[in-house]
Amino acid sequence: MWEQVAEAFARNFTERGEVGAAFAVYHRGELVVDLWDGTADPGTGRAWDRDTIHLMFSGTKGPTTACVLLLVQGGQLRLDDPLSRYWPAFGAQGKESITIADVLSHQARLPWVDAGYADLLDHDAMVAHLAVQAPAADARAGFVYHPVTWGWLLDELVRRVDGRTVGRFFADEFAGPLGLEVWIGLPEDLHRRAATMVAPDGILVDGPWTELNRPNPLWIPGAEKIWNSAEYRSAGLAAVGGYATARGMARFYASLIGDVDGSRVLTQETVELGRRELRRGLEPNWGSPMRYGAGFELQTGDGRMGDAPDAFGHAGAGGSRHGAWPHREIAFSYLMNEVRVGPDDRPLTLLEALSRGSRATGR
Repeated sequence: MWEQVAEAFARNFTERGEVGAAFAVYHRGELVVDLWDGTADPGTGRAWDRDTIHLMFSGTKGPTTACVLLLVQGGQLRLDDPLSRYWPAFGAQGKESITIADVLSHQARLPWVDAGYADLLDHDAMVAHLAVQAPAADARAGFVYHPVTWGWLLDELVRRVDGRTVGRFFADEFAGPLGLEVWIGLPEDLHRRAATMVAPDGILVDGPWTELNRPNPLWIPGAEKIWNSAEYRSAGLAAVGGYATARGMARFYASLIGDVDGSRVLTQETVELGRRELRRGLEPNWGSPMRYGAGFELQTGDGRMGDAPDAFGHAGAGGSRHGAWPHREIAFSYLMNEVRVGPDDRPLTLLEALSRGSRATGR
C-alpha cells in the first residue's frame, strides 16, 4: 500500500530535479516508509545515506512548541499567561499584555529585530534587543509570520521557567526518552553527517521595507554560507536551527498522536490544547491563508499539510514538511537540501501519494 509513496519520491528526482532528499512515515506507531536518495553535498558528491542529517529551518518550530506544551502539562505555565510574568523586562514598550499564546500563534507584533541581526547567533544579545523593542504599530503585524524572533522569545521563556535552553530541554525530555534523531543545535561530532543546503537564485526581492516586510537574515543572497557554517549548526536557534533525519521527525510527530514503542511524552489532552485554533486569516505579506494553534500550523485546505482535515505540524523554508494526520494515525517528514522559492510540487506530490496509501488502509 506504500509503494506509490516510493514511486512519487523517485519521480521527484526524475521529473522535478530533486538533488537530495528523505521521506519517512509512521503509521500506528510503526515506521512504514523510510526513503532517501540523491546527493547530500553537491560540492563533493557525497551521497545522501541513511544517516544524513538535515537542517529543518522552521520545521524546528514543532519540537520547540512541544517543549512549551510540556511545561504547560507540568503546570509550570499557562498559554494565557503574559510572557512578562516570567520575563519582566519583556513588558517594556507596551508589551506587558502579550501572552505566550500570542507568541506561539505569531500575534506578538515582533516579526523583526529593529536593532538588526549582527548578533544573530547570540541568544542573550537578541533577547535583550527584543525586550526593549516596541511592538509594530501597523495592526496587520498582529498576524505576520515571525520567522526567527519566535524562537528567541520562546527559548527565553523556557530558560526562565526551567533553567535549560530549548535545545537541552528537548534533548532531555523528548529526544532521549523517545529515541529521536532530532536536535535543536547539532552536536559538533555530528556535523559531518549534515547535508549541505543549496540556495536558489533570486532568494530575496528588494524592498521597500516596512514594519510588515523586512529582510529575513537567513533569506538573503549568500545566506547559504550561514546555513552551512559550523557556528549556525551549533547555535540551537529555537525557530530555525533544528536538525533531524526524516525518520526522526516522523517519529516525533508519531509520538504526539499515540504511543511509539510504548512511550509518549505529551498526553493527548496536551496535544489537543496545542492544536486548538488560536488564529486564522490571510498572512499579510504572503497573502495566503494561515491557521495556527499553539505553535502548530493547522489545515488550511491548500494542500500544504496534505488533505487530512485534522492535519497539524510545521513546514520548513524551501520545501520541507513535517506533521501528522491524527485520524489516519499517520505522521510524516520530508527533508531536502535544495531550497526552492515559490510553487513547489515536491512535498505536495509526496503527501498526495501518502494520502492515497493511507486510504488503502481504510482510514
